[in-house]
Amino acid sequence: MTQGSAETGRAGPSHRSVEIGTAAATAAFAAIVIAGSLKAGMGWGVEGPQAGFLPFYIGLLILAASAVNLARAFLSGRGGKLFAEWGQLRQVLSVVIPSAVYVGLVPVLGIYVSSMLLIGLFMKWLGRYGWALVLAVSVGTPVLAYVTFEIWFLVPLPKGPVEELLHL
Repeated sequence: MTQGSAETGRAGPSHRSVEIGTAAATAAFAAIVIAGSLKAGMGWGVEGPQAGFLPFYIGLLILAASAVNLARAFLSGRGGKLFAEWGQLRQVLSVVIPSAVYVGLVPVLGIYVSSMLLIGLFMKWLGRYGWALVLAVSVGTPVLAYVTFEIWFLVPLPKGPVEELLHL
């Protein structure tokens, strides 16, 4: 566990370590973009730019920005300052992790069932609401979304096995 600065005495990651981690993550993202652009072709063809032309240069800009951020993290004098306490980061992750799972579940379960699960989880776990309200809102909200988008606006949203079973 990384300790905060001596002036605060609280535990948590330092500003410098978070900035270095963020710069490394964005550099890795840039490398993926650049590699994909090279695969797609980033040159100039007979009909104009190839599919990877613009993403390649955007990837280079992201990589350059990551290098600048990394250099600033090493050169700044705030290496020991506390970024956030572990408890604060836990609160952020209690929203980020379920949201990421939700995004992963949408292609598998469809948007309606995934939304019911996410809303129900947030209401019960984070909001500590009673089961009656949790069930009413977590079922009612996707039903309202279905009626609004699928029936009124005729905009199909991702469906899963439950919607297939119900012929929706």
